Amino acid sequence: MEMEVEKINISAEAHPMTGGDGLYSYTKNSDYQRSVIHASREMICEEISKKLDIKPISSTSYPFRIADLGCSVGPNTFFAVQNIIAAVENKLQIEGLSSSGIPEFHVFFNDHVSNDFNTLFASLPAGRLYFTAGVPGSFYGRLFPAASLDFVHSSYALQWLSMVPKEVTDKNSPAYNKGKIYYASASEEVIQAYSTQFSKDIGTFLSARAKEIVCGGMMVLIMPAIPNGTPVSESTGGILYDLLGSCFMDMAKMGLTDEAKVDSFNLPMYLVSPREIEDLVERNGYFSIERLEQITNLTTPDVQTGTMHLRAAMQGIIGKHFGSEIIDQLFDRFSEKLADQSSYIFNARHERVTQLLVVLKRKLTD
Repeated sequence: MEMEVEKINISAEAHPMTGGDGLYSYTKNSDYQRSVIHASREMICEEISKKLDIKPISSTSYPFRIADLGCSVGPNTFFAVQNIIAAVENKLQIEGLSSSGIPEFHVFFNDHVSNDFNTLFASLPAGRLYFTAGVPGSFYGRLFPAASLDFVHSSYALQWLSMVPKEVTDKNSPAYNKGKIYYASASEEVIQAYSTQFSKDIGTFLSARAKEIVCGGMMVLIMPAIPNGTPVSESTGGILYDLLGSCFMDMAKMGLTDEAKVDSFNLPMYLVSPREIEDLVERNGYFSIERLEQITNLTTPDVQTGTMHLRAAMQGIIGKHFGSEIIDQLFDRFSEKLADQSSYIFNARHERVTQLLVVLKRKLTD
């Protein structure tokens, strides 16, 4: 099997979360993502306990290296890292290997160069028992030397595509997505363009990580998803992004923004199903799937929380395309529409959306 990815810092679009620690920041508006990290903690600990090849890393002669890809600005990344370290230490004790010494831990925080690393490192836990480093760049390419990582974590990052599919903004393409900002209720050609881009991105991501993770090392991926067989147009994410798109079109009709700008704007996000991700991992061939779990028993957000979370994630990419002056009015309008439909969107939410936990292990041979 031949690796396809050798490029370092491959070109990819950046979609940083809102930095700082202000009212609309990701720091203040990522409780939902944090709840998924907490909900998956025991499952990850269980897989580390059962599946991680621990003997090669029991010595204190070199550190156990962890990378969090798409770390954003915290604090969620710190919770995820601490959970992993605690699980590894517990594994060492269970295996009777802690007497030879607990390895030092080296944690690499990765995100795009435009990420607010200043806020991230200013808020590092004071009592942390690990060394840190920042690694800027897209994870749709090589980031680390070969066989240099023992464990990789990525939460709420892989739903972001490396780029908007070119066809959806091409007026001469059958996949031209006029009047919409997402693929949820679009034509089959648009849906296929998004699916194809996601497949390419995941293949690139897995091949890059296969170079960087030691044989027997592990990787945990957490991402928003849709249940098998659920059309994205019926998923909560699809409905919310279509609702946001309708706000753009309302503002265009009122002359508050340019309709041509709306036509040329598409969200570079994809909601995968468990069956899709399973097929893509198996097609790539470098990792075995140790666990594929859907997390659904989460607290339903209210209208204000849902709006603030979406704004923290989206206002950067929206402001870059439309200008920051429309942000307040856009999300005020979105909040009003969401309130009108909240009983429908949120009450049946558990049936149309899921959070996906994927635990992978690097195969010993290619």
